Amino acid sequence: MNHLLDAYDTLLLDLDGVVYLGRHAVPGAPEALSLARERGVRLAYVTNNASRTPAAIAEHLTHLGVPASPDDVVTSAQAAARLVAEHVPAGSAVLVVGGMGLRSALRAHGLRPVTTALEGPAAVVQGIWDGLSYGLLAEGTLAVRGGAWFVGANHDSTMPTDRGEMPGNGSMLRVITAATGVSPVVAGKPEPPLHRESMIRTEARRPLIVGDRLDTDIEGANRAGVDSLLVLTGVATPLDLLTALPVHRPTHVSHDLSGLHLPAVSARSTSEGWECGGWVASWDGGRLRLAGGGESIDALRAACAATWAAVGDGRAEEDAVKPALRVFG
Repeated sequence: MNHLLDAYDTLLLDLDGVVYLGRHAVPGAPEALSLARERGVRLAYVTNNASRTPAAIAEHLTHLGVPASPDDVVTSAQAAARLVAEHVPAGSAVLVVGGMGLRSALRAHGLRPVTTALEGPAAVVQGIWDGLSYGLLAEGTLAVRGGAWFVGANHDSTMPTDRGEMPGNGSMLRVITAATGVSPVVAGKPEPPLHRESMIRTEARRPLIVGDRLDTDIEGANRAGVDSLLVLTGVATPLDLLTALPVHRPTHVSHDLSGLHLPAVSARSTSEGWECGGWVASWDGGRLRLAGGGESIDALRAACAATWAAVGDGRAEEDAVKPALRVFG
């Protein structure tokens, strides 16, 4: 039996909301990833979170039972550091509004991390960090006002944790932007630099991007022309999927990472509508209709196919799809 995994040589996996939520593994994730590695698939953990070093992230993953080494981790800090190194002279001072992940990545590219605008930095790089302070934001503001190039590790407005969604780096970037009128160049998903970093480090030929967010993981995959798998263990909900614009529509959808080891399933068009696993979804009178029975994930696949076919390049109205949401719980 062919599994979804069989079509790919590398998994480019988001972390928050896919592999773990805060300090805890997503149920079933360690087992699914261990099995994928046993089957010869390269695992790369690609995260927009720039606060920690690859070694620290790999240690956390190993503690959770997820197979990982520092070389398996690709961070937005690394992508941001490469971006800066390509734009400023070697050895330049770079003001870090963030944590050790950014500082370590910059040093690896021969740049000098600093914490004050008095050093005359060539660039300011900002990434999420739980120690982010007004003082650092103020120094970053002064440096950007002084002409330093402004780079953001990512612009996620929120990030999932085991306590719920917390402010992400995108929310914090707006502080310096509001104070200076300067918008940052962004390295993380869905922008190209982090995907480029992932491909350089993994040498993947047939990658599958796996994520829980439509506006970062899935959009990044679509912009790169790469297949994607959305899992429903993090941010995205069935309503988000049904109302998604084309750039946010994934190739595959699964409850969680166990879907990697199941057949790749997609809805098919019939005279009655779009069929998947015992469900039939149709677009009738400007509304989504679902009939049949079976697994709720198959109902969602059929519903997405019917809705996206009906609205084309547009976005479905929430009121048109909400009556069908009871199927998904």
